[in-house]
Amino acid sequence: MVTLMPGYERLSNAELVLDRDKLTLREVNRALRSLPPGGRARVVNPRGRHNLAVGLDADVAVDIDGPAGYYVGGLGKHATVTVHGRAGWGVGENLMSGSVHVLGDAGQSVASSAHGGTVVVAGDCSLRTAISLKGATVVVAGDVGGYCAFMAQAGTVLVGGDTGPALGDSLYEAVIYVAGRVKSLGTDARIEELRSEDVALVRSLAEAHDLDHIDPENVTRVASARELYHFDTHRAGSY
Repeated sequence: MVTLMPGYERLSNAELVLDRDKLTLREVNRALRSLPPGGRARVVNPRGRHNLAVGLDADVAVDIDGPAGYYVGGLGKHATVTVHGRAGWGVGENLMSGSVHVLGDAGQSVASSAHGGTVVVAGDCSLRTAISLKGATVVVAGDVGGYCAFMAQAGTVLVGGDTGPALGDSLYEAVIYVAGRVKSLGTDARIEELRSEDVALVRSLAEAHDLDHIDPENVTRVASARELYHFDTHRAGSY
């Protein structure tokens, strides 16, 4: 149970309000990690501070009322984290399960190395979205910058807008769906034929996240050509 001190407010038995102006980052995250399963918390006055709601390991819901800085919701399991504003680098970095939802734009390396769960960005993302993805689902309503899904090993990426250069560079087993334009493909990435199961997956993701601008039957599927799995001196210049 969290002791109610200045900076804490309990709206009900189930919801705790934490004022980041009156609490240290450590106090905020300690309070969030102490929530019981099914608990809720709201962080007010985040003011773009870094490392909010990291390391959560319970089925809790956290709302951040305003912009967040780097690594919001990272290293999480089971929790649902929603940022009511923009976010900086590394949203949902190394996520294991649960979800992180940004109701605005996000910076670089969204969902980097995320093993599971879902990371959703309602706006645009900067460079290296889903870099080294390891199994999570990443949904971006808008555009993404260059090197999206660089070295992505497993998982699904859905981009509702356009992509920057070198999409899927050094891709492994992850699959990328793009509703807009692909500026260029990275090394070993290729466009493949859209299958019925791809259409069904894209439709379910678009409906789940209210992405009405995405036509599931007219997205581009990008996957690995699987030519860089093993080093070959004849292709040394491609690495």
